[in-house]
Amino acid sequence: MGRPTRASRALSQNFLADRRAAARLAGLAVPRPTPLLLEVGAGKGALTELLAPRCRRLLAYEIDSRLVPPLRERFSDAPHVQVVEGDFLGARPPRTPFAVAGNVPFSRTADIVDWCLRAPALTDATLLTQLEYARKRTGDYGGWTLLTVLSWPRYEWRLVGRVGRYSFRPVPRVDAGILRIERRRTPLLEPSAQYSWRHLVELGFSGVGGSLRASLCRAHPRRRVDAALRVARLDRAVLVGAVSPEQWLRLHAVLVA
Repeated sequence: MGRPTRASRALSQNFLADRRAAARLAGLAVPRPTPLLLEVGAGKGALTELLAPRCRRLLAYEIDSRLVPPLRERFSDAPHVQVVEGDFLGARPPRTPFAVAGNVPFSRTADIVDWCLRAPALTDATLLTQLEYARKRTGDYGGWTLLTVLSWPRYEWRLVGRVGRYSFRPVPRVDAGILRIERRRTPLLEPSAQYSWRHLVELGFSGVGGSLRASLCRAHPRRRVDAALRVARLDRAVLVGAVSPEQWLRLHAVLVA
């Protein structure tokens, strides 16, 4: 037997070593059989092994060339599993519906999430991320980020689980969260409203004036902004981060309808 492959700091690797946590992640990522699944960072295959029985085809991406040969040997008897050597971010999104799952490098989380949101055929993504990132994106801190609000009409963001840092090797400094992003079957806004939605939300997050009301008044009459705030049940002094996606939808209905 060869020496165990050490995690690479340069690649921000923390291998998931807890089989119970891996099984939980696999169940949340693929609650029912799926035709095509892309795994981000297969690592040593701990999660790959549990995802494989749940899909008809699995593309397991691994950027670390040291890990690819043992991965391919491990799944040589599973023809529906294809180990792809290379950076997941360089992959071309499939044209048919597909899902994404993986224990993602914490330092590359934002780029991987952006890749997923840009993929037209993505149905859902279940990612093991830094807990703080997952909490921020899902409103678990009581606040909401620009990215979440902008994408909310098309995607639902949820924090569906937590994994302690001692479930990884090497042990990271922080715990992890299981972030699930699901494309809505029916978007909350018509395609024709996407531009006005983006314009309104970005205006609100511009930070000019110190409050959401002050920012919105830059482009809308004050009386109309105040009416929209009342409909959304928001105080006139509310800060933008405290406004939920549902309240943004009410603001949009009044200000842009």
